[in-house]
Amino acid sequence: MPSPGQLRPVPRRSTAELIADQLRSAIMYGSLAPGDQLGESELAGQLGVSRGPLREAMQRLVQEGLLRSERHRGLFVRELAPADVRDIYVARLAVERTACELIMRGNRGEAVARLTPAVDRLVAAAASRDRNAMSDADQAFHQTLVSCAGNGRLERMAQTLLVETRMCLTVMQDVYPEPEELLDEHRRILDAIVYGAEGELMRLIETHMTDTVDRINNGARGPEADSGA
Repeated sequence: MPSPGQLRPVPRRSTAELIADQLRSAIMYGSLAPGDQLGESELAGQLGVSRGPLREAMQRLVQEGLLRSERHRGLFVRELAPADVRDIYVARLAVERTACELIMRGNRGEAVARLTPAVDRLVAAAASRDRNAMSDADQAFHQTLVSCAGNGRLERMAQTLLVETRMCLTVMQDVYPEPEELLDEHRRILDAIVYGAEGELMRLIETHMTDTVDRINNGARGPEADSGA
């Protein structure tokens, strides 16, 4: 094994991986909207790639649950119902709780150093009261949180779940927390890591996820449920 500090080859990413990243981003931000059909010829032309790596990239997204395949019809961006949103948050809770356990047993100082600017970004987004900026900053915080655990598999799982979270922003829009509430939740998570309060950290992560599920459940019982909000 190479010794610490020794240079080593930089892994190259395949064309299919790069295409998959672009498709995820397009799905996340709505350029490819729920229910949209993906046309191979059109996408290959837009991306300037051949159909081989494009098909491989799209199959990756099928496996991740971001696209669905219909026999004799093609591939479509998956549509998320309120029940899907609840499932996403249950899965996120499992991933982030495990990540927090690893952080508390690992390098908390590094986690604090990386999460502090993530909270600062959330402060700026909350001040703007821009819902899209808030959602981006919220997701960036949680992506960094999982990354701080140092477990690549958890990171990959979290990445797919966070894309799905962004996809369901329309479902969540009416129940998304107010800026001050969202900021306070994340500051308390960071404080728990700073002070090594593992029990409090686990409670905050669980509350953060389950409160969102409760908001979705309550919203689904209201009149907005009929419009898919």
